[in-house]
Amino acid sequence: MANEIPKNLKYTKDHEWALIEGDTVTVGITDFAQSQLGDIVFVELPEVGSELEAGGTFGVVESIKSVSDLYSPITGEVIDTNKDLEGEPEKCNETPYESWLIKIKCTQTADLEQLLSPEGYEKVCEE
Repeated sequence: MANEIPKNLKYTKDHEWALIEGDTVTVGITDFAQSQLGDIVFVELPEVGSELEAGGTFGVVESIKSVSDLYSPITGEVIDTNKDLEGEPEKCNETPYESWLIKIKCTQTADLEQLLSPEGYEKVCEE
């Protein structure tokens, strides 16, 4: 099951996935990202109400190998964070497509057009 890329999601070059439901975008890290990071030991997420810019950092994921910034795929406001990850950051490794990080209310719909298709993201992973 190396590098699973669900077809119902959009992706970023920074290895985040985005589930678009109306103006709410749920964001997480991809299977490829978690496999590159190794065992995730800590996830730092923004406060609900934080304003994010597309491409700006919104948090940190720390693994036994490294610390990596998380980048927002879109501009908008954080409306929810996954509190489960505070106590169980390893869920990002175990179920990367169920273990979402944040939910953003999209304020710039043009940002959504910049996201990669599953096929486009597959090419990024092959580089």
